[in-house]
Formats: sequence, C-alpha cells, structure tokens
Amino acid sequence: MPQPQNGTNGHTARPKVLIPEKVSPDGLKLLQASLDVHERKGLSPQELEEVIGEYDALIVRSETKVTAALLAAGKQLRVVARAGVGVDNVDLDAATKLGIIVVNSPQGNINAAAEHTIALLMATARNIDIASASLKSGKWERSKLVGVEVKGKTLAIIGLGKVGLTVARAAGGLGMDLIAFDPYANTSLAASANVEIVSTMDELLKQADFLTIHTPLIASTKGMISANELAKMKNTARVLNVARGGMFDEAALLEALEAGTIAGAGIDVFTSEPPAPDDNASKLIAHPKVVATPHLGASTVEAQENVSIDVCTQVISILSGQMPRSAGASHICSSVYWLHAADNNLS
Repeated sequence: MPQPQNGTNGHTARPKVLIPEKVSPDGLKLLQASLDVHERKGLSPQELEEVIGEYDALIVRSETKVTAALLAAGKQLRVVARAGVGVDNVDLDAATKLGIIVVNSPQGNINAAAEHTIALLMATARNIDIASASLKSGKWERSKLVGVEVKGKTLAIIGLGKVGLTVARAAGGLGMDLIAFDPYANTSLAASANVEIVSTMDELLKQADFLTIHTPLIASTKGMISANELAKMKNTARVLNVARGGMFDEAALLEALEAGTIAGAGIDVFTSEPPAPDDNASKLIAHPKVVATPHLGASTVEAQENVSIDVCTQVISILSGQMPRSAGASHICSSVYWLHAADNNLS
C-alpha cells in the first residue's frame, strides 16, 4: 500500500492517526515511532466528523460511535481500530462499502471480563453493595443482609467461548455446578472445564441459580432474555451481564425484580451508556436487588494495556501495507467478525 506523499517537498509523509479516547502510554509510544499521532479527547460527534478527513487511522474504545456519516467523512481513512473485543460501535456495513479495515482486540480483556463476572456473582449472592452502603451510613443490619452460598449452586452460561470458559473454570473452583447453552461450543473444552452442554435454552433457564451471558450483540442475541425467558427461571435465580447492553430486555428484568420472580441481578452494561435519567436502565441501577457497575468489565490496568498494544500494533501493520490479523471485520468481508464472534462467543 503506497504511502501518501507530502505535496510541498515530495517526501513521504507520516500517516496520521486520530485518538479521541484513552490509549495506554506504551501503545502511544509504538504509534509515535512511525506515525503522526493526534490525541484529541472530548470531541463531539460533529467535531469528529469535521476533522476526520485528514486522518489515515482512527483508534477508539467504546464511547466513540463510528457511524456511516463519520466513515464517509474520513476521505483518507484506511483503518478503524477498536481497543476492545466487540465492534458494535462501528458501522461495519459502511466500512465494508468504503473499503475501510476494522480491527479489534479479541484476546486482551478476556480475563478481566471473566473476573468481573465472578465479582458480580459474589456481590449479588452476598448483598455486598447494600451491606457496604448500609454500614457506611452508620447502620448494622446483619439480619437483613443474609445471602446465599454459591457452592453447589448451578451457574448457567449462555456462550461458552473464551470468556464463558474462563468464567466456568473460576466458578468451578468455587464448587459450582456448570451448565451451558452454545450451539458452537467446543465439547472437549467444555468437558475439560466440567461444563455440561444442554440442548435447549429452556433446559438451561429452568436449572439456573445464576445466569450469565457471554455472546456478541447481534440481531439474534439482542433482547434474548425477555419476559418469556425470565418467567422460566426460579424465583431464587440471579442474572449477570458483563457482555453487552441489550442482551436483557431491561423493562422485563425490572418488572421481574419488582415482582420477586427474579432474586437479583449484577449488571455492568446497559442498552444506552450512560443511561438517561428515568429510563429502565437507570431504574435498574437504582433497584435494591441490583448490583450495578459502569461498564467496568475490561477496566483493569492489565486489560487496558493489552488491548491498547494489540490494536496499535495492528494499525502500524495495516498502514505499512500488511493485512489485518484480528477477528475484526475488514473491507474484504464484514461477516468475518460475526462468524468468528459467534464461534468464540467473546463478551
């Protein structure tokens, strides 16, 4: 892939990279060695569209929405890199049509997401957030805060890919019984983690004491846990979501918690982030049976470093003329990402 030429002196210009969100210092150092790097945090969508035309690459996390309009405005744009697992904040169809490569980091935050799932599982089981708030307000309410043990309880996993398997192994160490529903599951890996693969979602839901989802957000998984699914679960069951907002029907979950047909929820991701005041997500966050965190699944020092270095390395390679190596979509075939994601069920 030829490098752009500087029109004033004929010398090869360094490709320009725009970074509107945080990237680790080590990732920045990699880029700065060969590229012209501009960190411009806090740009509005309109401001981003106004400046993107002069850049060869765009590196984002989850806050920046890479829309069709933004991609069309990127007249020189060759690659969009998402420092994280999913690329649901990037319009893949528009990128494909425009020949813009989209890459991600499918490995970097697997452990962080799995650990956060276990943290929410334990917090919902033992009323950690309510107990902490109560104690800090000067109360001593032991009798009101009796929890449940997870040993011997059934953890039901939807999506037994890399994150789901990591969660399973950790939960197995806590003595939990493990079941999963995943049409693409690797049965040998499931067996090695002592996970029983069930044949139907209904079977999974009926057995679950704790339910966790680890799939990509696509048309077939959006709203996959709604009133109908929640009604099939035990009224002592607790649900977890550290994957993507939109997997759970938030209105249905709120209703189930209010009615007492679901015992609790640990939620890290929401349909809109940050949630608007008075919408269902905000009501879930405020609910006493919900432990909520602001999309912290990948927010560890280690995960941030891993994904930043990964995508920065890929950007350098692509701008030097090499092909992408991640599971992200490219202008060759945008469906590559979704097929890979379905096969690996990364959250």
